[in-house]
Amino acid sequence: MRHHLIAALAGAALIGGLSACSTGGSSKSQKVPAYASYDTADLVLIRGFRAAGDPCKVTGETAYTNQFLSDAATLVSCPASYSGLPAFVQETGARRVGQRGDFLLYSVPRR
Repeated sequence: MRHHLIAALAGAALIGGLSACSTGGSSKSQKVPAYASYDTADLVLIRGFRAAGDPCKVTGETAYTNQFLSDAATLVSCPASYSGLPAFVQETGARRVGQRGDFLLYSVPRR
């Protein structure tokens, strides 16, 4: 009898533990990057260009981006819908070099 009680308690604990892992949950507890809803195609977005939360991202090398990489500039990708693009271009001297998915690619000269 004792063996059955232990098995029943273990089963209940297992079921209770699995229900805590369910995918339904509060969306407030899940952090989603600001660019998650964008089509990033095959871009490698490394980090924010000007700061951690910057929508414009330093972009790494892929078969597509290697044509834009240079020792004299940083390749940066910004969402095409980003309202701050005009200021970004003016402040950084960025030159648009391409587009991939929902991102515009810019070559930003290193100063």
